[in-house]
Amino acid sequence: MFTMQKELFRQLFKRAFTNQFPVKHAPKSVAKLLEDVGKGKKKINPPVPVPDDFRGKLAYDKDKCIGCQMCTRVCPSKALVFDTKTRKVKYYLSRCTFCGECVSICPVKCLSFTKEFLLADYRKD
Repeated sequence: MFTMQKELFRQLFKRAFTNQFPVKHAPKSVAKLLEDVGKGKKKINPPVPVPDDFRGKLAYDKDKCIGCQMCTRVCPSKALVFDTKTRKVKYYLSRCTFCGECVSICPVKCLSFTKEFLLADYRKD
């Protein structure tokens, strides 16, 4: 029990190991960062390739949409809502579970997944 309390107090006063996401303080100059990488001062890890069937952010082509509302009927999280004024679909990213039901049922394929995965933000909308 004593070792657990000792570790607790030690962790209490240490700096956090994690970084805030999205990055709170972006570098002022990307050119300077790349220059440092070229000189061997810093190292950038290459990005991990995203698979072809990756379910990233939902892309919605308003011009293709025929207003059939099939996507809104199958969406389990109610992330897609039909707007009767514009006869188009409104998409709420914060509700989406990336299940892919809307993409697979759309008859005109106006919904698709992108490879974008950095979707965290401080604001819900």
